[in-house]
Amino acid sequence: MSTLTSEQRQAPAPATSGTGSATRPPAARRIIVTAVLVAVAAYFLVPVYWVVVAATKSTGELFSTNGFWFTSNAVGQLVENVTSVFSYDGGIFLRWFGNSVLYAGGGALVATYLAAAGGYALAVYDFPGKNGVFGLVLGGVLVPATATALPLFLMFSRFGLADSYLGVLLPSFVSPFGFFLCRIYAQSTVPPSLVEAARIDGAGELKIFHTFGLRLMTPALVTVFLFQFVGIWNNYLLPLIMLADQKLFPITLGLVNWRAQTDRLPEFYQLTTGGVLVSVVPLVVLMIVLQRFWQGGLTEGSVKS
Repeated sequence: MSTLTSEQRQAPAPATSGTGSATRPPAARRIIVTAVLVAVAAYFLVPVYWVVVAATKSTGELFSTNGFWFTSNAVGQLVENVTSVFSYDGGIFLRWFGNSVLYAGGGALVATYLAAAGGYALAVYDFPGKNGVFGLVLGGVLVPATATALPLFLMFSRFGLADSYLGVLLPSFVSPFGFFLCRIYAQSTVPPSLVEAARIDGAGELKIFHTFGLRLMTPALVTVFLFQFVGIWNNYLLPLIMLADQKLFPITLGLVNWRAQTDRLPEFYQLTTGGVLVSVVPLVVLMIVLQRFWQGGLTEGSVKS
């Protein structure tokens, strides 16, 4: 039996590789990252929380109570405010709500399909001027919507499309950002071998696009649809310039119209806060419903067969 010398007993143990404490991020870094995330979350959630609280108060309570806390009659006042929103002026808010669904839903669907078709074509096919078309689309991404609103109004007025549903819908059918995103995503998810195999089996180009292309591009399509829907739903400038008939207003324009009357009739504060709360609900529901497509799309192609 051998005995250890004093030097051997005092020698430090060799460092082991793997997930030890040396590979863990410092506590200070974790605290900073967590603090930043909490601050960003608060930046987005606090206004929504304020809207929920404000919708549960009367006009007097809005200015006499804590803006970030509920009153004792919060539920009853919320029901009264929402009821007033839907019943005021013969239910004009329902008309605005339906208009917003038409503008945002119809515009987002068509824009998503056109963006998918254009992005798929640029990713799969080779044709003269391909890079020029893509560069033109990128230029469209850089043009702000405010710069095109007035020219669109002048052009649509000449063709008799101003102050109509088409005056707001037609500009919503184009999404340069969606076109760009679909092209990039199609390049990485639609394999040329799959397209060639479908052609050999006798499938037409449109059938290949609708059968394989759209399915493989689902996460990108959901992203384009959601961005376009939210953008159209919250759009204020284009309807303001294009529409004069109150029955064609979307929710954004209608709520601003109510807000402008608060100096004359203070009860419009309740209508405005209640209407804002109702207008947020479809966006929340849409995000909850569509997030599963993102979660499924993130894992596509991550496992080799």
